[in-house]
Amino acid sequence: MLTRKGFCFSIWVILFCLIILSGCSSPPKKLDPSISGPQMIVNPETVRLGVVKMRDTNIVFEGAGFQAISGDSVLITLTGPNETKVIAAEAPIQQNGTFKAPVPPLTKIMEFLRADVTFDDKFENVVVISKPPVPEGVYTAKVESMISKQSAETKLAVKGKTVIDSFKDWIGKLKGRIQYKEAK
Repeated sequence: MLTRKGFCFSIWVILFCLIILSGCSSPPKKLDPSISGPQMIVNPETVRLGVVKMRDTNIVFEGAGFQAISGDSVLITLTGPNETKVIAAEAPIQQNGTFKAPVPPLTKIMEFLRADVTFDDKFENVVVISKPPVPEGVYTAKVESMISKQSAETKLAVKGKTVIDSFKDWIGKLKGRIQYKEAK
């Protein structure tokens, strides 16, 4: 028979394990070598709108099957709920017809979070939130090559903050790395 302390400890261990497991994600998607035409994937497939979580998430679009024309590049745009448009990334097309386009940190802050960046007295970045982020939902990511006009699509899910994301943002606010200002 468990004592009261043992029972409480068991509950804490179970809760800790559930939190850890809920944070696990699916394995990264891979390009399908059996497809000969243009294709694109995004890793991760889901992003969260917490400031710290978004900053720390490496969003990478990868594609294959594009014509390898000298000087050609791709532009990736997202279209989502309420006709929301986000310019996400760009990258050159390699000689083998592939590309890898990571979303730059400034794009994540300014496009996804609709925030600004300023500096504090130590010249460290401070994220200034004055507007709500992009709406939650499933976004269609479309890639188009600039010269050959080939295109492909994939989906990216955008979800709201979790409790842990809100806690991390609160810590960021306490440390002066995140500021909230009213919209003008």
